[in-house]
This record gives sequence, structure tokens and C-alpha cells, in this order.
Amino acid sequence: MPIQRVISKWAKTEALLAVPELRALVPDTRRFSRAAMQELLGRFGMIYAKPVVGSFGRGVVRVERQSGYNPSYLVQTGVRKFVLPNFDSCYAKLSSVMLRKPYLVQQGIYLLKYNGRRFDIRVMVQKNPNRMWETTGIIGRLGHPRKIVTNYHSGGTPMSTDLLLRPYLNGEQRNQLYARLRRIGVKVASAMERRYPRVKELGIDIALDAGMRPWILEVNTMPDPFIFRKLSSRKTFRRIYRYAVAYGRFRRLRKA
Repeated sequence: MPIQRVISKWAKTEALLAVPELRALVPDTRRFSRAAMQELLGRFGMIYAKPVVGSFGRGVVRVERQSGYNPSYLVQTGVRKFVLPNFDSCYAKLSSVMLRKPYLVQQGIYLLKYNGRRFDIRVMVQKNPNRMWETTGIIGRLGHPRKIVTNYHSGGTPMSTDLLLRPYLNGEQRNQLYARLRRIGVKVASAMERRYPRVKELGIDIALDAGMRPWILEVNTMPDPFIFRKLSSRKTFRRIYRYAVAYGRFRRLRKA
């Protein structure tokens, strides 16, 4: 049977929200509307608007409410930035960017930074040859210095999480975090499989806030395994590729 791909970000969010333990790790996410945008900006000060269907970070918009009695709004999409004087103009700007495509609006998480650049973490989870879910890889994604997304195809740089997290956590703390991320990965996969039984692999994008709390930003059902070739050791990539061959994503092994 073919591997199942789920393209709707809203459908994947609903699968996670159905599990109480995961619900606490998902930023407040809603279908885009004027009311939802206004409420989340009021509560969190910053939001991301994302197309319901899309990949590689295309179409993502970041909106930040600037402090003050009459706050302005900083809007960024790609490398373009706009400062708008009030909420009405901000909403009008977003509506023009979206061009009638369905969008989600999500509580903004202020990502950790490395050398002034935002980063998040990709957790790879796969069905292993015993048909059990296994977290097979964890890698950092360092965003392009002028962009709001960390995707490799949008100019991000895959990097070792040890390097990115070294300014924040010591070795033992990093190991504890990785163990937690591996557990989260398997729980997310189990939640997705309940609704989409032919899913075989997931790439889970996780942000860490200043308190080292993990937040599940997005789940990808056909993730790019080749970013793991950027790690100094090829062991992780070889395992990821071997599992992908076993469940039929790739026909034969490439030289790793």
C-alpha cells in the first residue's frame, strides 16, 4: 500500500489536539480570521500565519505587535518587512498576501538564536523494520539571517543540535532534552497513525522557547531525509534511508 501523505496543516493539528498530552505542546492554532488574528496578537504579541496547504515555508507571514499606547505592527514575509500603523492596516496587508488561500494563524514562539539567527529542531520518526515507531534522527535547522523560516529549501542550514544548544544547555541537559524529543516524536507518530493508518514517516518541527519548553510547530508526512547527510556522522542518515527503503519510499539504497 502506498505511503499516506497528509497535506492539510489543519488536519494534522487536529490529530495532535485530540491527544491531551500533546495538546499542551501545540501553540494555539486556529483557522485564520480577523477575530482569531486580533485575539492571538493581543494575548501573545506575535503570531505566524501559514497556508493550510504548503511546503518549504512558502507563504508564511510573521506579525509582531510593537509595544506602546498606539501599537504598530511589524509584518514580515520572506525578506520583506512592513511596519503598519494599526491593526486594520495590518489585517488588510495579510489579506492581500494570502490571495484568498486558506490560512491558519498560530501563536508565535520566540525561537532560540545562534549567532543572531533563529533555529528550531527537526525530529525524524519512522516505522522501523519491526513496524514500530522509532525516532531515528534529530537535527537543528538554522534559519537564513534575513528570513523568518528555518527550512533548508528557504536558505536554512541543517546543523548539529549539540552545536546550536551548547550556549543554553550542558551535555547532560542536552541528553535529557533529546530523550524527551524522542518520546514526543513517537507520541506524535502514534497520534497521527490513529487517523492516518498508512503514514510511515514524519518530520516534526519543534521550537524551544527561552525556558527550554518544546513546542510542536508543524508535522510533515513526507519529510526530506537528505538533510541528515549534513551531519558529520553518516550513521543517522544510513539508518533513516534503510528504514525508508524497508517501507517502500525508496526502491534501493543510495551510497551514503
